[in-house]
Amino acid sequence: MTHSGSHSDYPQPRRRRSRGRTVVSTVVALAVSVGVGYWGYSSLMAGEGSDDPQVVDAKAELQKFLDAWRAADAPRAGRLTDSPSNAESLIKSVMTNLDPSKTEISAGDGEKKTEGEVEVPFTVKMTLPGAGAYSWDSKADVIRTDGKWKVEFHTEMVHPEMVPGQTLALKTRDRAPILDTNGDDLESASLVGMVDDKTGKGMSGLQARYDKQLTGGAGPLKSVVVVDRQSGQVVKKLTGTKARTGEPVRTTIDPEVQEAAAEALAGVKKNAAIVAVDPSNGHILAAANMPSGMNRALEGRYPPGSTFKVVTAAALLKQGMTPSDPGDCPKFTRVNGQRFENQDQFVLPAGSTFKDNFAHSCNTFFVNSRSKLSPSALHDTAEAFGIGGTWDVGTTTYDGSVPVATSDNDKAASTIGQARVQASPLVMASVAATAKAGVFRQPVLVPGAVKKKYEAPARLDSGVVAALREMMRATVTEGAGWALKGIPGEPHAKTGTAEFGSETPPRTHAWMIGYQGDRNLAWSVLLEDGGSGGADAGPIAAKFLKNLVG
Repeated sequence: MTHSGSHSDYPQPRRRRSRGRTVVSTVVALAVSVGVGYWGYSSLMAGEGSDDPQVVDAKAELQKFLDAWRAADAPRAGRLTDSPSNAESLIKSVMTNLDPSKTEISAGDGEKKTEGEVEVPFTVKMTLPGAGAYSWDSKADVIRTDGKWKVEFHTEMVHPEMVPGQTLALKTRDRAPILDTNGDDLESASLVGMVDDKTGKGMSGLQARYDKQLTGGAGPLKSVVVVDRQSGQVVKKLTGTKARTGEPVRTTIDPEVQEAAAEALAGVKKNAAIVAVDPSNGHILAAANMPSGMNRALEGRYPPGSTFKVVTAAALLKQGMTPSDPGDCPKFTRVNGQRFENQDQFVLPAGSTFKDNFAHSCNTFFVNSRSKLSPSALHDTAEAFGIGGTWDVGTTTYDGSVPVATSDNDKAASTIGQARVQASPLVMASVAATAKAGVFRQPVLVPGAVKKKYEAPARLDSGVVAALREMMRATVTEGAGWALKGIPGEPHAKTGTAEFGSETPPRTHAWMIGYQGDRNLAWSVLLEDGGSGGADAGPIAAKFLKNLVG
């Protein structure tokens, strides 16, 4: 709410005449903003009023004032009164505060009270953002002094419910808060979202999704009020219904984990996100974005790159492979003429194992292992991680996609999280959580709004889970997850460098996902166009985990 200036010295009318003030008339409707600017009558309404020359001249002068008011031309309106500065100030305050999308001001028939004094009734009709249609009736005295007609200005003339020192304004209906798991206000701009200042409606995030719950239901979200110009305090409410009190939205966000994630992203120059979930129940503990605004943590769609090798490894393990199986890691491999290579074209020495290839993220090993997988193997295994389902989280999410391979090249690229494989940071945090828990538990942000959690149509064998855990730990102790080495809590991880775009060489997103061995915490880090998973996402993940362990 805005209020313009402080004016307690409005001049009182020169003569206090015994005349009844017309009680304000209101019409409340849903706010609809149509068009821009102001519009209204440009000429005095014709009537059956007096043809007395004084009445005609007085009404004409008042019309100039009403036209200026309608057009929000406060200086001109002020000059047409006997108190220019006070009239200009109040008209400016009223029009600024109400900010109507439409204004009509129509004058009725004037009545000559005494020689040189005419009283004219008028009606103001406005369409106000968030408050709908509002109208009121009033009267103006037009007086002649030194041969000139002037509108006699006093506060009650602008609105009969006001007295000097007051103005009109819009008051937004109180919104209930959005809370974290501790019952405190949620500190996450990307999750909370924004409220439109004009209409009072939630525009994004949880504010938009739970607008009715937070505001108490249907009806105008703003009311017209009389406020004290000095303090801004509401003196009188002129419109609005008694809507029920809004109810808070309670989330699963853990403020400690959320703060650790936000601090880990502080100063990051690229678009980035961190998501943390509780593997035991799927509760989303943190969802941080840099910059805030787009909720890429939960809604972003990206190729997951080598973090998807957790799923590919699960598919290979299901086919009978073990972490100790030997596996070559050449610099290049080709599939129907398409060349696949390792990052920086590294190779692993002879005698390397499946676990070594996983820990160091050898692309060529996984591409060359595709013959062990059917066209639908990755799709089917991804289902055990909940990928591609429809998740009822309590907010908008992207839940991933792993299509059935349509060609050998498609399958080859999919093994390393490329081709048509897509995921959000939330999906990849859930992949790590599934490895930790041994079973997919659908992520949840607003438990009270979740009607039915998604159940994965497949489950991972216990032997597959044990092998995944072994290889994810080796990624930290022996492989590309070196940035987490030495951090307490026995972190397990998988790095990812995902190509995107059509440039040569291709640009890459940097990923790292993982979980803590000593607590129910799984997480993912995404750095858009960020380089390498191990070298660039890894330090951010390390900072996040260090923030948590102090």
